[in-house]
Amino acid sequence: MNTRHLGTALITGASSGIGAVYADRLARRGYDLILVARNRDRLNRLAKHLTDATGRSVQIFPADLNNKAELARVEELLRKDQSITTLVNNAGFGAGAPLLDSDIDKMEEMISLNVSALTRLTHAAAPGLVARGGGTIINIASIVAIAPELLNGVYGGTKAFVLAFTQSLHHELSGKGVRVQAVLPGATATEFWGVAGVPIEHLPTQIVMSSEDMVDASLAGLDQGELVTIPALPNAADWSAFEGARQQLAPNLSHAQPAARYGVARKQVA
Repeated sequence: MNTRHLGTALITGASSGIGAVYADRLARRGYDLILVARNRDRLNRLAKHLTDATGRSVQIFPADLNNKAELARVEELLRKDQSITTLVNNAGFGAGAPLLDSDIDKMEEMISLNVSALTRLTHAAAPGLVARGGGTIINIASIVAIAPELLNGVYGGTKAFVLAFTQSLHHELSGKGVRVQAVLPGATATEFWGVAGVPIEHLPTQIVMSSEDMVDASLAGLDQGELVTIPALPNAADWSAFEGARQQLAPNLSHAQPAARYGVARKQVA
C-alpha cells in the first residue's frame, strides 16, 4: 500500500465508469477520497473495495448535482474541508440525437450538470486551493469540444465550455500554484452511451477506449504538465498546431474598424 499522503481528492460522478477509475488510481497514488454521485449503494461498494485495496480513507457523499440544495452541500464541503487538494469534475451526461429530435428539458438538465454544476464546484474549491498554496482541478470535457459535429450540439456546446473554462482557469490560477487540466476523451467504454441513446455495441471497436486506459493516459498527461490531454491523439504536435493557430488569431480579434474584406465604411465610436 502507498503510504504517501497527498491530501484528499473529491471526485464527482464517482460511482462508476471514468469517475470510479479516477478514484482507484488516485487512491493508489496516495490520496484520500470523497466520492460524490447519486447512487449510494454503488458508492458504498466502491468505497469498501478501495479502502480494502489501498488502505486510504474513503468518504461517500451521495448527491444529485442537478438538485440545487444537494449541489450547495457539496460546494460547502469544498469550501470548508482544508484537506482537499484535488477536484475531479467528472459528473455529466451526453446525448446523441440531433437538437431537433431532442427533449429541450433534458438539454437544459445537461447544461445544468455539465456547465453550471461544474462551474459552481470549481468556484467553491479554487479559493481554498489558492489559499493553501496549490492543488489540482481536473475537468473532464470531450473531443466534441473541438469536434461538435459528432454528437448532439448541446452536448458539444457544454464540453466546449469546459475546455474554454479550463483554459481561462489556467491563465488565472497557474501563477498561484494551482494546476488545471482539461481531459478530452474520445469514445470510452462506459454507461455514457446507453444514457446518450447510442448503444456502445453500435460503435466500431477500433475507436472505443477502456475507461482504465483513458484515465491512465489522462493522469500521465497531468504528470507531463499538459493543460489539454486528448488520450487518443498520437502526436502532441497536432494539438500544438491547433492551439498555435488559435493564438495566431489573437492580435486581430478586436480592432476599431471592420476588416477591409467586408467593405464597410468606418464609423467613429460615439
